[in-house]
Amino acid sequence: MKDAITPAPTNLRQLLYDATTRLRHAGIEAPQREARLLAAHAANTDLAGLLRIDALSDAAHTLFLRNLQRRVNHEPMAYITGHTGFWSLDLMVSPHTLIPRADTETLIEATLDHLPDRSSGLRVLDIGTGTGCLLLSVLAEYPDAYGIGTDLAPQAARLAADNAVRNGLDTRCATLCCNWADALVGPFDLILSNPPYIPRGDLAGLMPDVVKYEPARALDGGADGLVAYRALATVLPGLLATGGIAVMELGIGQDASVPDLMRAAGLAVLEIRPDLGGIGRALIVKK
Repeated sequence: MKDAITPAPTNLRQLLYDATTRLRHAGIEAPQREARLLAAHAANTDLAGLLRIDALSDAAHTLFLRNLQRRVNHEPMAYITGHTGFWSLDLMVSPHTLIPRADTETLIEATLDHLPDRSSGLRVLDIGTGTGCLLLSVLAEYPDAYGIGTDLAPQAARLAADNAVRNGLDTRCATLCCNWADALVGPFDLILSNPPYIPRGDLAGLMPDVVKYEPARALDGGADGLVAYRALATVLPGLLATGGIAVMELGIGQDASVPDLMRAAGLAVLEIRPDLGGIGRALIVKK
């Protein structure tokens, strides 16, 4: 390959320059920062620690080149490093789960505002827990709460359990592999969900980082993107405690149709909270 970096040892500045060029040509956003992140991961340090390094060891250099090619192929950085930050937590990720995104933190912000008593012993359910990012972030904010996360994929349920251990929250939660909440009867004071909501016809047009690598089952919302919300509208009234709330993530343009589904199920719509981009992202309903 004409622009490939040879595996011969070289100084870090040149290595980062060449990597940034390759990443830019591949259409990767913020290529300079991504190159530095890859180098820091290979050197087992952080970005600050990278400033004290003049060159990578042979082993780190080899790992850096291998991971650089993965990123050039648009594999998400979080899958390459194996972890990502969300809210106040550091979470392991895998190709069996969606990578937690900053927009999803809007659900945590909404929860804290609608349930301001941090000492409340909330009973929490996270439907489609994935990495466990929503459930574990809430448990970190409510020290007397207890939660259950469910996921159809056993690998995701296992990862959420491992993330609970990683963040010292495993004594206050459990994960189950089941369809939605089939194994549960409630009641729960708080139900969280970031369900699949991309209309099937739109999947092919997503960024290659997403469509090539993240699990389709966690993205595909059916023909109109609303299949998961119809299922939630069916189960939420029976799972929520009287006065309990559910906080769900919405996709672009779903801030009208999904609230109507919830109202038809007998739930009161409290708020549709926008994310930092102004998109209606968190739907909060009450029983």
